[in-house]
Amino acid sequence: MASSDPTERLFVDLAPATTVLLTVECQRGVVGDGVAALPELAAEARSSGALHRIARLVAGAHRTGVQVVHAVAERRPDGRGSNRNARLFRAAAKLPVRQHPGTPAVCIAPPIEVADEDLVVRRLHGLSPLADTGLDALLRNLGCRTLLITGVSANVAVPNAVFDAVNLGYTAVVPRDAIAGVPADYTPAMVRHTLALVATVTTSDEVLACWRRAAQERPPATPG
Repeated sequence: MASSDPTERLFVDLAPATTVLLTVECQRGVVGDGVAALPELAAEARSSGALHRIARLVAGAHRTGVQVVHAVAERRPDGRGSNRNARLFRAAAKLPVRQHPGTPAVCIAPPIEVADEDLVVRRLHGLSPLADTGLDALLRNLGCRTLLITGVSANVAVPNAVFDAVNLGYTAVVPRDAIAGVPADYTPAMVRHTLALVATVTTSDEVLACWRRAAQERPPATPG
């Protein structure tokens, strides 16, 4: 029977063996210092502390054995395969910083550290890291039940990822202090009035506390 205690339910949902931490568009060309295509969003991700908290969550996942996946948005120089059917896509094509494959703009931004066991999923189209990117199949192969969603932006990509995760049958968990959007007051409104209806909303400290407890309660390894 599922626990009625929210703290205990979160602990169960965030079991390291069945949780994947997803970072959304935490790349230099989006949230990098001084090199981002959208400086206002990059500044908010940094000044709010969201990027720092994402880095802490990634480090905590590495320590605890939680799989980390970095979702990166790219666009070929010739634009082939990318959307043109919305104002957002047409505006992105004109920005001074382009998210071209193989360039520094699509590398994960500091202070987030990428480990050898992390997976990086790149997309050339759409708004969501889960829509026809192959990520769903990877998550199922990893035994994922809970998708912990962090990153940017709270305006577009993060809610897309949450909705897609829920529609695909995953439990979506969102640390509200590890996502960012613009303007600054939009993010808490989005969380309260939209994401909280379909996802478990928590904080980065609460997530890390669950993982510390899991590590403490892990049975000792049996000698070979």
